[in-house]
Amino acid sequence: MAKGFGGGMNMNMIKQAQKMQQNMLKMQEELESREFTASVGGGVVTAVVNGKGALLSVTISPDAVDPDDVEMLQDLIVAAVNEASRAAEETSANEMKKLTGGLGIPGMF
Repeated sequence: MAKGFGGGMNMNMIKQAQKMQQNMLKMQEELESREFTASVGGGVVTAVVNGKGALLSVTISPDAVDPDDVEMLQDLIVAAVNEASRAAEETSANEMKKLTGGLGIPGMF
């Protein structure tokens, strides 16, 4: 075997992988700083999460507060938080797919 055969291509692949990794880290930071909002129940409950899925705020309309039906309000809160988190996850997955060209990299996102 000739020494250095394919060496240039291997170094090029390493550089491309490093650049992709840097771009992925940058994109993750950008996504983590974004906020995702979801409203349910005709807008009576709104949840805001960040790109990490952490709950930032919940807004509840006074119309949603019925002392005789606390369970419905609890369900609305859960639904709003889940929907906002789903939007954050979906956006993250789509952005990463754009960056990686759809490569299925095990253990990544």
